Amino acid sequence: MSDARDFSAAQGEMPAGFSIEEGAPGERAEQVALFNACFTKDLVESDLAWRYEQNPYGESVNLLAREEETGELVSGYACNPRLAVAGESEAVVGQTGDVMTHPSRRKLGVFSHLDREAMSRAKAAGWPCVFGLPNWRSAHIFEALGWEVVGTLREWSLPLRMDTCALARRKRVSRLPALRLPFERVKAAAGMKRLAGKLDGYEVRPLVGFPEEVTELSKRLEARYGFMVRRDPEYLTWRFQRGKSRLHRSFGLYDAAGEFHGYVIVQLPREGELHGFVVDLLAEGEAREAAIAAGLAALDYADASIVHSTAVDGSGWAQELKSAGFSPASDRNVMQIILHANDVDHPVTKAARQTSRWYFTDGDRDDETM
Repeated sequence: MSDARDFSAAQGEMPAGFSIEEGAPGERAEQVALFNACFTKDLVESDLAWRYEQNPYGESVNLLAREEETGELVSGYACNPRLAVAGESEAVVGQTGDVMTHPSRRKLGVFSHLDREAMSRAKAAGWPCVFGLPNWRSAHIFEALGWEVVGTLREWSLPLRMDTCALARRKRVSRLPALRLPFERVKAAAGMKRLAGKLDGYEVRPLVGFPEEVTELSKRLEARYGFMVRRDPEYLTWRFQRGKSRLHRSFGLYDAAGEFHGYVIVQLPREGELHGFVVDLLAEGEAREAAIAAGLAALDYADASIVHSTAVDGSGWAQELKSAGFSPASDRNVMQIILHANDVDHPVTKAARQTSRWYFTDGDRDDETM
């Protein structure tokens, strides 16, 4: 989530009449009101407590800008921790999340100061780097503040049905949706047919919690990728099973002997909508295709018309989505991957610059369904 349209090129002192403060846990009511006004949500204080304070890898860097004359909050900026692994090195890094300015209080010139203070606190917390995923409207603002563009990512889509929902959703990511959708549906059908047999030999079980085997599986996969966020039961349970939306569903793959081979997480369609998401997946070898098939089957059962997932351009996950029958969004709909290096020599920072070697799914985006 981002809204950085109040950017000022001024690099001097904080504009007169405004101050920056830390988002205090005991003073969430004002921040909830600001969040809801900026993102048209209906959060309550416990939702922000989950988001900013209950992450197993630490509390967020959470800043607010206040207008001193009125006492009102006008802007906010949060960076949320993730445990990133690069080879034999690991470190908690930050990901920019809720960058927001009240709709009636934009262009006040405080954003650059919030960004500077947030990066200072991230460095003080020992985070070697911070990354973000701004859209095309705000990427240049971060660049002007010294962030480095290191890659791009985009949404991929697979239509399950030829209906108005699939067409309407595809219009958001394609210049010629009416012409492309029938061809995409043919490609999707071929991909799904190929995947159908991959589930043979596996039992798909709904997961209420995540088994301990997840951590070892994550560590084996981390050794094969340049940069990856650690998956462990505590983090996954917090991330996908305790958030506000309750739209995520997790499924484990088990063989006939009861051995765990991986999981897939999907996001069900919201009420009144018919598009879902393959959010996260962790498996090895042929079990990866089986996990994708299980996710698509779950969304098909939920009556989704079209399935989406997000992948870094040039990554292995992007290739897997292509093989499964997904089609990419056009270049005009890519998101930038930006990086702020606090420790340029740290192995995790160096690995973060090579985005084609990232293992990065929708579940790694700081875009919790709230």
